[in-house]
Amino acid sequence: MLATTRDGAVSLLTLQRPERRNALNLELCRAIDAAAHAEVEAGARVLVLTGEGTSFCSGADLGGVYGAEFLDALYGMLHGLTRLPVPVVAAVNGPAIGAGTQLALASDLRIADESARFGVPTARNGMAVDAWTMRTLQTVAGGGMARRLMLAAETVDRDEALHCGLADRAGTLDDALAWAAEIATLAPLTLAHNKLVLNGGSDAEIDRTFAACWASEDVREAATARTEKRTPVFRGV
Repeated sequence: MLATTRDGAVSLLTLQRPERRNALNLELCRAIDAAAHAEVEAGARVLVLTGEGTSFCSGADLGGVYGAEFLDALYGMLHGLTRLPVPVVAAVNGPAIGAGTQLALASDLRIADESARFGVPTARNGMAVDAWTMRTLQTVAGGGMARRLMLAAETVDRDEALHCGLADRAGTLDDALAWAAEIATLAPLTLAHNKLVLNGGSDAEIDRTFAACWASEDVREAATARTEKRTPVFRGV
């Protein structure tokens, strides 16, 4: 259902329900949440999310049971990804529809291959997504694109997603892993602080992470590396 592999400081989480186009059910939502937190706890500095086969994630499993338990698991997982102290990169390797677009939005960066598609067709099935989804979509892709997806139930391709900012780069899973490996060499405390600010952390949390950066050994390591004309090696302390 979910495969987890590690290469250095980068952990790859692969949704493995290709027979259901990687649709999210209760078990998969819980598995993503548990694996993401476990990988960060084990030392991963960047997570990459992708889907097995030809789909990133086709949405919520329409054959599943919808209720409070599923919604709690879905939104607990999505919001949990935004609160992780490490960047999350979505390698969108095909359609990301409904909850698939939500999963991409919960990621910090998105690489889309030529088959990527995005859409939130709740108006076609009578369902609804939370305010966080729509506000994040508006922030990332702009008000016009948010309205096209939410009010006209449109689906947009990779090129449109790149144009509006819903996708950050064109590329494959290998490109996403290479980008993640680059990001993993950056200062972890700074990345955690930046992500917290960008995702609307509280003033108290932001004050704490700001102070932690300036008090860290990493800021001194950067200064030493400049003097020694070498690449800094950040330890996150």
